[in-house]
Amino acid sequence: MGLIQRAIAWSAENGLDRHISDRINNAEEGETHVFFLGQAGFIFKTKAGETIAVDLYLSDCVEHYDGFKRLMPHILNADDFVFDCVVATHHHYDHFDVESIPVMLSNLHTRLFAAIDCKKEVDEMKLSFDQVTYIEKDGIYKIGTATINTVFCDHGDSAPDAVGLVIEIDGKKIYISGDTALRLDKISEIVDKGPFDLMIAPINGAFGNLNESDAATLCEIIKPELIIPCHYWNFAEHHGDPGLFAGILKERLPNQKFYIMRMGESIIL
Repeated sequence: MGLIQRAIAWSAENGLDRHISDRINNAEEGETHVFFLGQAGFIFKTKAGETIAVDLYLSDCVEHYDGFKRLMPHILNADDFVFDCVVATHHHYDHFDVESIPVMLSNLHTRLFAAIDCKKEVDEMKLSFDQVTYIEKDGIYKIGTATINTVFCDHGDSAPDAVGLVIEIDGKKIYISGDTALRLDKISEIVDKGPFDLMIAPINGAFGNLNESDAATLCEIIKPELIIPCHYWNFAEHHGDPGLFAGILKERLPNQKFYIMRMGESIIL
């Protein structure tokens, strides 16, 4: 069965009626699972049962600090699940959730891999030194059976230390572009690390990010097996239209597989 069909089957069988923490816990070992939590937040569960959370936004801290009201529902609380690893690609609070990260690390098991621009907030949180690793471009970090390579992204002057990720899990390669503009002069650096089974990229087009057309262009060059768009619908100010993105792909790249995930949905990679 192909990946898209497996995703549909998984959603139909399990629905979203069970709490997502239960579904992560009960996700079958021996498979590689990908959960979408909205905005740019994803959870990966390896065949060995390890859990890696990337850019989770679980609270309302962006509204508290920056005035952007959350529009999508909360589906996971910071203390609902103990992750093996939490990754923050840059310091913006919808990626580095300052109200949730101290709670997620309070168990003293979870490790934080955060872009270097998160250091000020980490210091203020007084987190355990042993739990925190700062990540910078061109780094290689081992997390259990998974490997994370940090790669170039361009999120502008507000986050010059932001990074993209190439995650190798269970023999699969996942490219997470991170919050980035389209930089055609840098794409070869990413292509050289492929081929990719999955690419995840923003489509909101605001605050220095790819828009729907940019994401399609990136997809055309990267040529992933599957593309999943993200970074839409959570804030009115952020824009992003997954339907427009799907239409562009169908017109420009009719053979490209894509999947638009709803919050809380999972696929088997």
